[in-house]
Amino acid sequence: MRWTAERVLALAPDDASRKAGGRLGAAGPWSGTGSSGEGAVWGLCKGGGSEPYQTVVDLADASGPAYQCSCPSRKSPCKHALGLLLLWAGGDGAVPPGQVPDWAGRWLAGRRGRTEGKRTAAASGPGDPEAARRRAERRARLVTAGATELEQRLADLLRGGLAGAEQAGYGLWEETAARMVDAQAPGLAARVRELGAIPGSGPGWPVRLLEECALLHLLDQGWLRREELPDGLAATVRSRVGLPVAPDGPPVRDRWLVLARYDTADTHLTTRRTWLYGAGSGRTVLVLSYGAAGRAPEPALPVGLALDAEVSAYPGAGQQRVALGEQFAPPAPASTRPPGVTTSQAAARYGEALRDDPWLESVPVTLDRVVPAPDGDSWQLADADEDAALPLTPAARARPGLWRLAALSGGAPVRVFGECGHRGFTPLTAWPEGPGDAVTLC
Repeated sequence: MRWTAERVLALAPDDASRKAGGRLGAAGPWSGTGSSGEGAVWGLCKGGGSEPYQTVVDLADASGPAYQCSCPSRKSPCKHALGLLLLWAGGDGAVPPGQVPDWAGRWLAGRRGRTEGKRTAAASGPGDPEAARRRAERRARLVTAGATELEQRLADLLRGGLAGAEQAGYGLWEETAARMVDAQAPGLAARVRELGAIPGSGPGWPVRLLEECALLHLLDQGWLRREELPDGLAATVRSRVGLPVAPDGPPVRDRWLVLARYDTADTHLTTRRTWLYGAGSGRTVLVLSYGAAGRAPEPALPVGLALDAEVSAYPGAGQQRVALGEQFAPPAPASTRPPGVTTSQAAARYGEALRDDPWLESVPVTLDRVVPAPDGDSWQLADADEDAALPLTPAARARPGLWRLAALSGGAPVRVFGECGHRGFTPLTAWPEGPGDAVTLC
């Protein structure tokens, strides 16, 4: 199926790549382009050197496209791969059907062979279970030592008074976080680093710091007493501490609508969150994927498409995260919309979810018939059918998507999918009340 330009540009790892790829989406710099019925697209792009860049894209894998280019860029996809796909998506004959050249065929054969090898290895099951058990026990002992040390540091902080946290600066928290990394508890380390930003965050920071310290203390105690917890909550604690977990739920096949997708990045890692809605199961699930800095994570599923696929749930009480399994067909456009709830029901849903996961930041919710409206210096989503509203989070108010939402509404009710939590509501995708395509807000 021929892609749209929007779907191609959704693959870009950043805005700069998106703009540069757009400029290469014309036939001028390209030669030797072609495509095959097996999902390969290739071409030669004139660059600054004497030899053109060799670019090839493999579209055959249902898990997402793969790219190879002889240019020096470390981004994936690079601007040449994006430009080639835009040229192919144009459908004007600039990328005709043809025979795969040798240079592209060698890469395609090698990649597909490695992919098949990984599938065979995964199907053969895990290695030595006894060795895996010993590794898990060693790590558990390290995490226990780290959690015990963190409890002592929290006690010292409260005993000395919160004012000392402001005077100590960020170094105190960074050193504590490094100790948690040594204890192989990255979840604890991440929460400690978040504490370091609170003392300089403006009025009311002592209250916020105390709240976060209490949640961190709760997580510590959950780990130290995990044997006393119900299985679901114990699995949630292991996940929050940062222990690797594998999906253990039975595969659920459905037609999954891509509700929203957005990336967050730091200096080392880009995290992609993709929300899916099952038309048959009625479930809203989250696919997490990761990429090194400068490389876009996969899969790159554009909002508004639907895919026939299996997902498997990760363990944990109230867990929405799933692993994307076998895909039975390429993603295709869909007119499905998730059912919506009122703003009061959304707030109640988040409160109920906290019983299973006290550290939960937000839950996925689709609001039906809400109107974006200013509320003093901030914004809210007012319910069109009841006297209630949800405030928007500070992050949502700073995004340009807020103005797209206001323009889509024009004062009329809209349906909005987003994340509802203790800081408010973050809108991610919206639909007009009548016919119309999804509008991304993130």
